[in-house]
Amino acid sequence: MAVNIIGAGLAGLSAALALAEQGIKCYLVSAQSSERAQSVLAEGGINAALDTMGQDDTTELHFEETMAGGVQLADPDAVAALTQNAPAVVMKLAALGVPFNRSPDGSLMLRSFGGQKKKRTAFAQSSTGKMIMTALIAAVRKYEGNGLVTRLSHHTFVRLLTGESGCSGARVRDSYTGELYDLRGAVIMACGGLSGFFPGRTTGSVTNTGTAAAVLFSQGVEFADLEMIQYHPTTFAIPGKRCLISEAARGEGGRLYADCSGLQWYFMEEKYPVLKNLMPRDVVSREMYLVSGRKDVDGGIFLDMTGISDDVWAHRLSDLRAEIQSYMSLDPKETPIPVEPGIHYFMGGIRVNVRHETSLPGLYAAGECACQYHGANRLGGNSLLGAVFGGSTAAKSAALSAAAQTKLAKLTRLPGKPDNDAERFTGEEPLCAEVSGELTARAGDILYSALGIVRSGERLLNALDGLADLMTGKAANEAEKARYQLARAMLLSALERRESRGAHCREDFPETKEEYRKTAVSRFENGEVSISFENISERRQK
Repeated sequence: MAVNIIGAGLAGLSAALALAEQGIKCYLVSAQSSERAQSVLAEGGINAALDTMGQDDTTELHFEETMAGGVQLADPDAVAALTQNAPAVVMKLAALGVPFNRSPDGSLMLRSFGGQKKKRTAFAQSSTGKMIMTALIAAVRKYEGNGLVTRLSHHTFVRLLTGESGCSGARVRDSYTGELYDLRGAVIMACGGLSGFFPGRTTGSVTNTGTAAAVLFSQGVEFADLEMIQYHPTTFAIPGKRCLISEAARGEGGRLYADCSGLQWYFMEEKYPVLKNLMPRDVVSREMYLVSGRKDVDGGIFLDMTGISDDVWAHRLSDLRAEIQSYMSLDPKETPIPVEPGIHYFMGGIRVNVRHETSLPGLYAAGECACQYHGANRLGGNSLLGAVFGGSTAAKSAALSAAAQTKLAKLTRLPGKPDNDAERFTGEEPLCAEVSGELTARAGDILYSALGIVRSGERLLNALDGLADLMTGKAANEAEKARYQLARAMLLSALERRESRGAHCREDFPETKEEYRKTAVSRFENGEVSISFENISERRQK
């Protein structure tokens, strides 16, 4: 029995740990080490209705607010499973050694996060992702030592191996030698979001190109809700990407304002007196966009953290303060800082069901690459939760597939006859070709022009034409063609959803329509991209 995991971030590590704990061997394939995964950059915290702050929080309220934040677009059964299991997930992480901030009585301290009325977000200063990753890396390393987990940390995914029964493995390339290997067995994709489709404009890792997802799409794997792209309200530009200022800053008292007619206008507090600066991210980003466009507003939007106490800076936000001082040469404790919305998270992705099965038997997906849990907008603190829980759920499903196998997959680089489960591939592989940086940058400009915070049918059609013109006459390789088709699917999904819902705001269709409370499914068949809308099931479990 063996399972092949593509991606060694939080979802990939969680899957590897869950498999190893069941005694199932897996390969953990990644282009770089886990320490450099996007998950390390997650700052603010992880959600769970632990109710350690005495606010009568419940898992049912966590469910309701997650569904409301996603504007009822997520699978309610999947969200119910996520929120009901969240306390156990966080307590297991604590047992693995994650140094969560604690109250004097030893209980986990929780902070406020956007779209939630209760303090529900467990945190480790403002480096929660790094701390969870460190604990999971250590936990998985134990199983590397006994051979249950084999790391291939300088290998890249090339394509799925498929047959009549579905997915039978993955082809990977050794980045050092260029050699290709076929790994037999079930596959879990944990390859992250589509940051590489918007180079320089996202908070995501610059090494995540998005090509792995594009290859899956070109091989016929269904994707869903690709139009749902989250803009985080508080980012600033650094070379090659945008740097995130954690939502924890607003959870601890940070306030957004604009200079309006010579006065500081705390617009979120005026417009949303209950949650104020902690409205869901799509709402905050949209308000910032609208406020910035006013003629009586001068100088953009600022985040004022000067009212945060010395104790909070010292014990909850010290690393965030150091990051801002390092990159912006400003002290947020003393000076409000300029911020802008930036692309941060992709709610859409590989379509999976509640068991994290994809449309292709034998293939599973978890983490940001999968369309699950978040609907039309993700609540802060649910991404780390979704990655950990999703990875373990995918592993449990993949384990059933692995149990049906009769051989233990082995990776061999020795000359001579390979075994039947893994072998060196000696043919030509067109998907190994390098993707043009110039082509990617130009395509990114086109996508960004149409998939901003506010969209229109005209801009989306212009972008589709622009992509077609970009590819006309180009001697594109197979990987570039795959990226082109997935980019088209993103634009077509946004064009066909003729409403405004969560992160998808159409100025030509400003209303949220019940007829579009459906999943936008993208398929690539016979060389064409198609979009269809499919019903979301009603909640079956409580």
